[in-house]
Amino acid sequence: MKEKIANFLKNNETKIVLIFGFILVAGLSFEAGFLQGKRLDKSPLIIEKAPQSSQIEPGTTQVPNSQKDTISAQNSALASPAALPQNCAFIGSKNSNKYHLPTCQWAKRIKPENVVCFSSVEDATAKNYQPDKNCIK
Repeated sequence: MKEKIANFLKNNETKIVLIFGFILVAGLSFEAGFLQGKRLDKSPLIIEKAPQSSQIEPGTTQVPNSQKDTISAQNSALASPAALPQNCAFIGSKNSNKYHLPTCQWAKRIKPENVVCFSSVEDATAKNYQPDKNCIK
């Protein structure tokens, strides 16, 4: 039995040394990376919501609630198809050449001042607009 083990070790000596060296290098590399990560470990960023106050601190700017309501109303003006004119079967933007369905997420992101309404596909293609592949299949 000892003879078989001795022969095996003698015949495969280079392979055994190579495997042992590879495992040793891998272990040292892992440990070095682990220690480097520990050194760079930082505390997590915690974001706390500030309490609502009626006073404005010096050096800060706040938007009054009436303006906040106006801004949110403008941003959600196209959130529902009911806010669109009756002849808007499709919506495009002045800044692109794509048209969308009014219910498409991309159509809802178009600013109200950039909205172009189309009554049909033919109307949109006549004005060199192409269908958006995400909304219109």
